[in-house]
Amino acid sequence: MPDDSGQPVRNEFVVPCADLEGTIAYLTGSPGFRLEMIMPADCPRVALVSGHGVRLRLETAATLPLHDTGYSRSLLLSRSGQGDAVTGRAGMRYRDLIPGRMSGHFIGSHICIPDGGLVPDYVHYHHVRFQLIYCRRGWVRVVYEDQGPPFVMQAGDCVLQPPTIRHRVLEASPGLEVIEIGGPAEHETWREHDLDLPTARLRPYRDFGGQRFVRHVAAGAIWTQDGVSGVRSCDLGMTDATRGLVRLRVLETSGGAVTTTRQVHLGELLFLFALDGEFQVSSTALGSTHLGADDACVLPTGADYVLELRTGARLLELALPAPAPGN
Repeated sequence: MPDDSGQPVRNEFVVPCADLEGTIAYLTGSPGFRLEMIMPADCPRVALVSGHGVRLRLETAATLPLHDTGYSRSLLLSRSGQGDAVTGRAGMRYRDLIPGRMSGHFIGSHICIPDGGLVPDYVHYHHVRFQLIYCRRGWVRVVYEDQGPPFVMQAGDCVLQPPTIRHRVLEASPGLEVIEIGGPAEHETWREHDLDLPTARLRPYRDFGGQRFVRHVAAGAIWTQDGVSGVRSCDLGMTDATRGLVRLRVLETSGGAVTTTRQVHLGELLFLFALDGEFQVSSTALGSTHLGADDACVLPTGADYVLELRTGARLLELALPAPAPGN
């Protein structure tokens, strides 16, 4: 692959650095150097910069939360207001929603752009198994490869970003918050230098690594009422687009407090995030855990559980793989 000066990259050198962001800015501010890749997005500690026939692998000694929980037998809990947010790529603030990150298999992030305005982002893509973005509060303007002109995501909207789709965050409202869930936890973010967005072609059903792009608009949501539990749900359309890999839905009470029937989680991941109100997760083996707005939890594989939703409760639920219809 040639570098920005048109010369083939002949050698790669590892360069330790204490200030990764500052080193990237210094090098890419020099003629002939450009950023190629950065990882992980939430707390960057590795970057590739190329130019003048060489590629520099910049590495910092910064560490991430240990990935030693594996598929824990305990409930993983992230409380709102607990734990420090970190500054990640493009100045975004990241709060970890899956402590330990399940041996690096999955990552959940509550991302905030406090000031809003134009976002210092660039066209890029990710090497991922799956990745989705749910707009929690505010709005954000984004653009995606082969998906038409830029559009605005409002609170409650969601997109599935299939592997390697080129995209860019353009602008955000002050205090924008999104929930990002994906895997693996540490994945490469590559800068795209040769493609401008939006692209001229519109290909909404294009295949990207076995998946396709999905945009769910909350204003047009279709809700299904469960006559047994009293919970109503909205499927956000990820199952078919990921060929059964992921189901994402919003659950809420349609009246007073309700309790779901007991189920057993047998998949790889069951992630719950409290959007509004309060709910409780009760399990024979794990006991009961109360969650309020902006709290998140992951249930261990094999756990039985019951959800108790208080009046006005709304929660985001991700299951991987997607359960069979009716579950």
